[in-house]
Amino acid sequence: MSRVTIYSAANCAFCTKAKTMLDKWNIAYTEVAIDHDNEAMREFSRVTRGARTVPQILIDGNLIGGFTELTELHMDGDLDDLMQSA
Repeated sequence: MSRVTIYSAANCAFCTKAKTMLDKWNIAYTEVAIDHDNEAMREFSRVTRGARTVPQILIDGNLIGGFTELTELHMDGDLDDLMQSA
């Protein structure tokens, strides 16, 4: 399993943007689509502590947030640090 997990929905523009950015930065990820899978929705609710929006992104099991937080981590240089650790 990859170190990055992204919970997403099919018609979510920010989900698409987040996945595009991860692809651009050559960061492998596992996508969990929650819109048509009850088990995935339960997992999403549990691991995100009840988040109500997608995307929600985890790195090494730690919730970092959504597209905005992913972009901020990258702009601050912290995403590179996170991906190089472990």
